[in-house]
Amino acid sequence: MPSDQSTWFISVPQDGESEGLLQEITTKLVRQSKALPPSNIAPLTIPSFKTGTLDSLVSLSEDLPKQEAFFTQTVAKIVDTLRNLLNNDSSKLLQHILVNEATVDDYLLHDWTWNEGRYGVQRGLPEMAEVLNKEMTSIDNVMKTKLNNYNLAKGSLTQMQRKKTGNLSVRSLTDVVTKDNFLLDSEYMETLLVAVPKSTLVKDWNSKYERLTSMVVPRSSQPISSDSEYSLFGVVIFRKVHDEFVQKCRENKFIVRDFQYSEDAMAKQREELDTADTTEKELWTELLRLSRTNFSESFQLLVHLKVLRLFVESVLRYGLPANYTGLIIKPDPKQVKKILTILSSQFSYLAPRSNQRTANTKSGANEEVVGEYQSLMEQEFFDFVLYEVPWITN
Repeated sequence: MPSDQSTWFISVPQDGESEGLLQEITTKLVRQSKALPPSNIAPLTIPSFKTGTLDSLVSLSEDLPKQEAFFTQTVAKIVDTLRNLLNNDSSKLLQHILVNEATVDDYLLHDWTWNEGRYGVQRGLPEMAEVLNKEMTSIDNVMKTKLNNYNLAKGSLTQMQRKKTGNLSVRSLTDVVTKDNFLLDSEYMETLLVAVPKSTLVKDWNSKYERLTSMVVPRSSQPISSDSEYSLFGVVIFRKVHDEFVQKCRENKFIVRDFQYSEDAMAKQREELDTADTTEKELWTELLRLSRTNFSESFQLLVHLKVLRLFVESVLRYGLPANYTGLIIKPDPKQVKKILTILSSQFSYLAPRSNQRTANTKSGANEEVVGEYQSLMEQEFFDFVLYEVPWITN
């Protein structure tokens, strides 16, 4: 059963039975399924590729699903990148998941054609598949590199910004303290900053700090700032009792902050934050632009690979000459079974040819090839060939 979250590519042999197919099938689907508008049905022009040998076709039919999975995953990852860059804003996402500046539906349902200029059909099928794969691999590698660069920059910025948040026991104090809070240029004394739990220990601090160790300057404790959890005090001590004072504070659950006042160091921190913020914004802009471009490119590659696979399966199913009529259908998710019933009825005349695939392949290939691809030749399929383009953008 095809997914109800995908657009279907369908192929049938081009013969007398297929003449006027688009108009006939559109009329039936619209009339009988009711929920399917005519705009959801479009012709699909399938190029006449060089078929090559039977062995190469069977081998390619086994390789293409693996490539297809990789292509689909690559497109999905680009969509996820766009979604994350745009903070899951679905309206903004729709502005960026465009193919040649058109919506995905418009790209598929408005006279889709094979890009002959870029992927000339004079190539053999294996070479064509390889060309598509190389382009998608290149896109995937570029996206991985750019995304990694952006994530590193964002992580660095987040880490710097995190230092400016949190309570006074952990956050950066660069924007909290001023020069006036410190005793500077003293050879023997220094100012320590101490974060004291606000709810229970401020009274303890005020009554104890002078006696925690010797050589604490009396009445030197000065409140600097406070938040909902901590009050920050500055206290002057002699340098020689620094370690002992810190230990005594720890025992009393007072937190001595590791901070040395330096205007140069503080200016450097602000400059580093500004630089990190600028770098993150620049890389965000670059990644957004690249993701938008590469979504368009990768989605086109995925569709071309789908058409290539549709052709290969059609040749294996129906044989030569390799001329096929194609349809693109975007089904109503609630009408999938009904649409399939209509399609199966419409193409029931293909049953004799479709059911001969295994027999024809066995008669045309040696026993070694038949054995290797036995499961492939015996898989279930409709009388018409159908492949899906998933709605990755949903």
